Amino acid sequence: MELVPTNIIKLISKNPYVDMAKLSKFFAINDQIKTDSENYIKAKIGENVEIAETVYIGSEVVIGDNSKIRAGTYIGDNSVIGNDSLILPNVTIYHSTIIGNHVIIHSGAVIGSDGFGFATNEFGEHFKIYHNGNVIIGNNVEIGANTTIDRAVFGNTYIRNGVKIDNLVQVGHNCDIGENSLLVAQSGIAGSTRLGRNVVMGGQSGSVGHIEIAPFTIISGKGGVTKSIKTSGKIWSGYPLFQHNDWLKLQAIISRLLDKS
Repeated sequence: MELVPTNIIKLISKNPYVDMAKLSKFFAINDQIKTDSENYIKAKIGENVEIAETVYIGSEVVIGDNSKIRAGTYIGDNSVIGNDSLILPNVTIYHSTIIGNHVIIHSGAVIGSDGFGFATNEFGEHFKIYHNGNVIIGNNVEIGANTTIDRAVFGNTYIRNGVKIDNLVQVGHNCDIGENSLLVAQSGIAGSTRLGRNVVMGGQSGSVGHIEIAPFTIISGKGGVTKSIKTSGKIWSGYPLFQHNDWLKLQAIISRLLDKS
């Protein structure tokens, strides 16, 4: 206590992480259907926009010129979709999501759901951390079918300009996916991971959270990234991760050993 400055309010906690999780609930915004509510503010729709009859559009949504929203899509409150974008059937866009121009989002994608975040107390009980940030998607991005991009706990999850994401990809909360990166099918990026520009994540590859991957890095299929990669332009493979040429040599050695046995 004596180390705390006298001019601030003191909040003393035995388990700050659990208490933060409990407090996060009081700041959560839940997507609600409220088109008949007096609090509903009609969307701002640009010119030459096509919207299917079965689309739900929340309060204070903005949709830019020439965009197309296909059947069964849900767009949460305060979301923005830029010009010339295509949202295909049954996409779910949670509240406060920002989507740029010339974006394509394929069927079944979910943008802005809560990340997988729980705080555990001394009794093994798990308390949900409500994610009160959002997702920001840049221009010229394409997102594949049934891909999920989690909203940030605080701040933003970023999908930068030119990123292309395949089907069945998971992007965790607070990630920052650098410009022109490629995420191939069934790859997974854990929370708070930062990818530099033009990173390639091969099919079924993945990363732990809270690391950085240098620009122009390639992670081969099924590769597992467990620590930051700081040197640009290298190809990595396997788990644990090796530089690709070393990984090929290792596979050759193992193969010869097996042949001898």
